[in-house]
Amino acid sequence: MDSNITTTGILRRVDELGRVVLPKEIRKSLRIKETDLLEIYRDREGSVILRKHSPLQEAFTLAKQCADNLAKVSGYIALIADRDQVIAVSGGGKIFCGATLSRHLENVINERETLLSSKEESGFVPLFEGKTADYCQEAVTPILCRGDVIGCVILLGEEAGKKMKEAEEKLIRLTAGFLGCNVLE
Repeated sequence: MDSNITTTGILRRVDELGRVVLPKEIRKSLRIKETDLLEIYRDREGSVILRKHSPLQEAFTLAKQCADNLAKVSGYIALIADRDQVIAVSGGGKIFCGATLSRHLENVINERETLLSSKEESGFVPLFEGKTADYCQEAVTPILCRGDVIGCVILLGEEAGKKMKEAEEKLIRLTAGFLGCNVLE
């Protein structure tokens, strides 16, 4: 057995500045990147807990209200996601609640692109890991807060042969702008 691995995890030394390196395997599995914020706290038993910070998760009520309003106005399934997973869903599609964003979608929002596509088009990307729900149209735009991508707004349509247009793009951009201005990191 490797001397750096115990039955409870990987061992790391604390350096003279109090730093600990998170193992690559853990960073990769939790999608922790170089500039991500981590919450550090202690539980009642004295264990130190690290959790990836999600400003949208902290503002769940606001995200849920935005998803509800967006679904009502657009007639589509509306989702609000942080950089890793869906945190609010409205208009159906409860299967997506808590769904992990795909690497394809992560690339789209990290490039700060807005995506409008239908299943028949080559630009249609899988949005979620391991979810094969039946949606035929997708519209996605990143949520920016103080210049950083903190998540995305998604509309999903189930009607085959239909394509989302400029109105839907404006709705998701408006919602993303509102969330980005009203969520504090």
